[in-house]
Amino acid sequence: MMDRRAFFATATGLLARPLAAEGPQTGKVYRIGLLGTAPPSSSGALNLWDALLISRLAPLTESPVPPYLVIMYFKQILNEDCGCSSYIVASRASHECALIDSGLDIQPYLDVMEDRGMTLRYIIDTHLHADHVSGNRRLSGETGVPVSLHEAADVLYPFEKLHDRQKLELGPVVLEVLHTPGHRPESVSLLITNPPRSPLPSMVLTGDCLFVGDVGRPDFGGPDAAAQQYDSNRRLLGLEDYVEVFPAHFEGSCGKGMCGRPSSTIGFERRFNPMLLLPTKEAFVRELTGSRPARPLNMEAIVATNRGAAPMSWAMLRHPLAHVPDVTLDQARPKIDGGEWWLLDVREDEEWQRMHIPGAHHIPQSELATRLAEVPSNCVPLVVCHSGVRSHRAAQFLKQTDFPVVYSLAGGTAGWHGAGLPVVSGDTSQTGIRLTEIVGLH
Repeated sequence: MMDRRAFFATATGLLARPLAAEGPQTGKVYRIGLLGTAPPSSSGALNLWDALLISRLAPLTESPVPPYLVIMYFKQILNEDCGCSSYIVASRASHECALIDSGLDIQPYLDVMEDRGMTLRYIIDTHLHADHVSGNRRLSGETGVPVSLHEAADVLYPFEKLHDRQKLELGPVVLEVLHTPGHRPESVSLLITNPPRSPLPSMVLTGDCLFVGDVGRPDFGGPDAAAQQYDSNRRLLGLEDYVEVFPAHFEGSCGKGMCGRPSSTIGFERRFNPMLLLPTKEAFVRELTGSRPARPLNMEAIVATNRGAAPMSWAMLRHPLAHVPDVTLDQARPKIDGGEWWLLDVREDEEWQRMHIPGAHHIPQSELATRLAEVPSNCVPLVVCHSGVRSHRAAQFLKQTDFPVVYSLAGGTAGWHGAGLPVVSGDTSQTGIRLTEIVGLH
């Protein structure tokens, strides 16, 4: 049955009332004027002095769609596997689109473009990703559209060089490149302006420069990266408060304090982002460099693949994720002591040097794919980290690479040491950088 509800604007707010009967009034939309102005009178029209009829049954001919509502298309695509976001920005006028920060599986993007009748014009990565393999070259091979990166990108394949303040057009929609180094030397943000709607930018894709509740880690960006990250974020804070922020991550190990939301605004981050509230550049650099998460799983292989130096997309975890049991200390100790399980510690170098379990073998998780040959093919790996989070993901990767039986140690080295079990201790006088354990699985 047709919904014949009408909404009335009154002095006390919006009221919803069913229409008693269909008549000439049910297809009309009256523009809101001064409250108390009666709707235009006509045969059968409602005669209410305090209301303006806004009908959900209004035909398009009665209320033309404003031109700006059909100019731009914007879609955020969340990748739950690695906590990343990809974006499709398009012009409904020219049917051209740009794809930003593509994941390895490009079919969802191709499906959207086909369904919407879009033509791909730009393939852009905001930076070289360290935690997942980009689908940029796969998409380029499928469509013939070149990959676009900032001119500072150190890659081994041809690409279109982007420059600071360069403007990329999609019909009337404009993407403006902002060079925002810090997380990586080639990092960029993209300002989005829809001129028929506003002459000023309303959105910014911030890559791994500015996150919701955090900023990108600097240790992939070179010796001056933390200071550059400060300058880049200050540049973004020069935007208006209403500008919406869409980062390349909503969780994961490329930051240490992301709140999990996929978007925000410049104004909200200006007021509530802990990193942006620090009073000086020195305080920002000190906090940013004082602690960090562990480097991502198989980062060495992933970066090499994204640079074009090696074809190692198999280093990405695949769905469905392999089932790996978490075993307790009581279950693990007899197997370790008896030599039945091969103990693999995937923590960072500094963690290993401070303390590790006797007899363990050390391969940081970031190097696991590139050093996979060091794990005996006939062993039963027991993977350990600080708490059991990283080890579980690393164990899933080993299971994916055809180790038939793999285990992860629940509680990790922290649980082992807390139980008073023997450890090999190194030099603890120099603590170095604090490692932040990421609670999520990415």
